[in-house]
Amino acid sequence: MMADSASTEEVAVIGNTDITSAESENNIINTMVERGTALLRKMEINVAEAEKRTGKNTVNMQETYTVYLIETRPAESVPEGGTPATPDTLWRRYSEFELLRMYLLVTYPYIIVPPLPEKRAEFVWHKLSADNLDPDFVERRRVGLENFLLRVASHPVLSNDKIFFLFLTEEKGWREEVLDTGFQDKVDSRLKSLSAMFRVKNPDKRFTALKQYSDELNTVISQLLRVRARVADRLYGVYKVHGNYGRVFSEWSAIEKEMGDGLQSAGHHMDTYAASIDDILEEEEHYADQLKEYLFYTDAVRSVCRKHELIQYELEMAVQDLAHKKQQKEELATGTVRVFSLKGMTSKLFGQESQEQRESRLAALDQSIQEGEETVMEKNTECKEFVRTAWEDIERFKEQKDKDLREALISYAIMQISMCKKTKGEDGSAATRTEPSI
Repeated sequence: MMADSASTEEVAVIGNTDITSAESENNIINTMVERGTALLRKMEINVAEAEKRTGKNTVNMQETYTVYLIETRPAESVPEGGTPATPDTLWRRYSEFELLRMYLLVTYPYIIVPPLPEKRAEFVWHKLSADNLDPDFVERRRVGLENFLLRVASHPVLSNDKIFFLFLTEEKGWREEVLDTGFQDKVDSRLKSLSAMFRVKNPDKRFTALKQYSDELNTVISQLLRVRARVADRLYGVYKVHGNYGRVFSEWSAIEKEMGDGLQSAGHHMDTYAASIDDILEEEEHYADQLKEYLFYTDAVRSVCRKHELIQYELEMAVQDLAHKKQQKEELATGTVRVFSLKGMTSKLFGQESQEQRESRLAALDQSIQEGEETVMEKNTECKEFVRTAWEDIERFKEQKDKDLREALISYAIMQISMCKKTKGEDGSAATRTEPSI
């Protein structure tokens, strides 16, 4: 498992940079990535802040958008009392992150490319805003974008990509560099992928099972996030009702002499209890974001499966084309036609070809068959290499997924237990303070 290999290596924590030490002690950690790659050994990467800006878009229309400050600095140990090196900084829009990820998807089709955080809020409950410029949403997205960069920087293959390095270090000219790679010409059309999916005759059972698992994981996480949003709505309502009781108790205390102090204290506890839900649900959002990351990861897994289907389909088409050419050669050499064809009807109507014509066609078919055999060999090699490299990355992803989701769910359970204990303690304290006065 990944946990075993990470024990001998330095690890970097990806998460909300604003978490407190108490939360850290409670094992509230977003994600762990290996620092074993050359890039993370040399460079520290942070998305330090977000900023709202206004400008004109490509069609000269005014728009408001958010940019994110990426900081990089040499990963050097700072002596005690010393000052860390000043980071290099640049600003990136979310659309530039999207372009980077699309480039990685096309250039490395055998890799499960880490997902970006959501562009617009999904699985929201009534207190959360679905506005993509909402400060809380922008902050969560900032954390998610940093998570994405560290995921890529920790990957044994993606971390060595030149375009990714330029994304981190060159603010101007990066877009031109990535477009000059011509990656957009390699993008497989959706129609072509769908055709391959329905027409592959001998799909690889491992990729079929992986695709099915990805669909099931997507369904389970989606249901979990929907249930969590409904529970958050109800929990928020229950807590805020106590705020109404707090106001009633405070007003009641003003007209009671003997019970006044107890009622005032109970009202104060009700108000504190009602206010605590905001922090609780804010913490929960961090865990929801971790689940969302793996919800979006399922699309990356399916992308690898679709690419394999397309390569398998091209191989089967090459084999089928070669078989057809060999059949043509056999029919031409023997003069027998196995199936109805226009060529056979033409021969019957206008007579047989001359010896020279037949020899010329045989020579052309021999050349075509040789080219077809070379194509089949190339496609077969491509397919085997894709399976080998893809399965290596799939195994790496499985270890990462098991570790991350286990830690996230354990931390979430610990937080819920802590919340229940705190709630029970506050209820008991409020009851104790009101009973003597009443």
